[in-house]
Amino acid sequence: MKIKEVITHLERLAPLAFQEDYDNSGLICGNPDIECSGILVSLDCTEEVVLEAAEKGYNLLITHHPLIFRPIRSITVQHGTGRALVAAIKADLTIYAIHTNLDNIKSGVNATIADKLGLSDRKILLPAGEIPDVGSGLLGTLNKAMTETQFLEQIKQAFGTPVIRHSHLRGKPVSRVALCGGSGSFLISNALQAGADFFISADIKYHDFFSGEAQMVIADIGHFESEQFTVDLLLSVILKKFPNFAVLKSGKVTNPVNYYL
Repeated sequence: MKIKEVITHLERLAPLAFQEDYDNSGLICGNPDIECSGILVSLDCTEEVVLEAAEKGYNLLITHHPLIFRPIRSITVQHGTGRALVAAIKADLTIYAIHTNLDNIKSGVNATIADKLGLSDRKILLPAGEIPDVGSGLLGTLNKAMTETQFLEQIKQAFGTPVIRHSHLRGKPVSRVALCGGSGSFLISNALQAGADFFISADIKYHDFFSGEAQMVIADIGHFESEQFTVDLLLSVILKKFPNFAVLKSGKVTNPVNYYL
């Protein structure tokens, strides 16, 4: 099986046309026309993850976040991106990123978050034009309403986050939940308009927490924490199509954020 067969399968699931215009999903480096010796899946592409793939003898690394996100002027070992690229080229490793195009499909990243929270009656929060089931964020309903503190505890347990930053609690039941994996503050107004009781995302700025006022609780669970199950999603998608092929989840924890409690 050639590497391009895996890429074709992923792009049928989440076409590159669905990515945001600022994104860099797709082939990052390498040769898709060679035989695939194995696939390693990771949320991020770091030098450690590249070396892990090389040590296993795998020549395809699939990540959610693109290694090259913005234009770079040089490739040197003085920074992480350069070290990862140098290591990948030395190992003849192909790197492929599937980022906001995977975010923007109904069965993608946000669906994995909704699964962990037990949300039903799901729909895209901000549809992308006339394309069905494509767009940003997700809106769903809890099977049983709960208090805000009960819901915060459920989130904490489901995502293993040591701390949740959130706006003022309203003292009202939680039933309707909006969410977006990764940086989703641009969807706060859409969540409010949809009548959400809670909005879950990451990278929320100070002033954004005022946006919910008394209508909605805004909760920041951490970027890595919100997207950590994307790796399991990709693993499942690839193994369903290629069940007898060597596909593994990276054993490296790539979260760059630490908490002092």
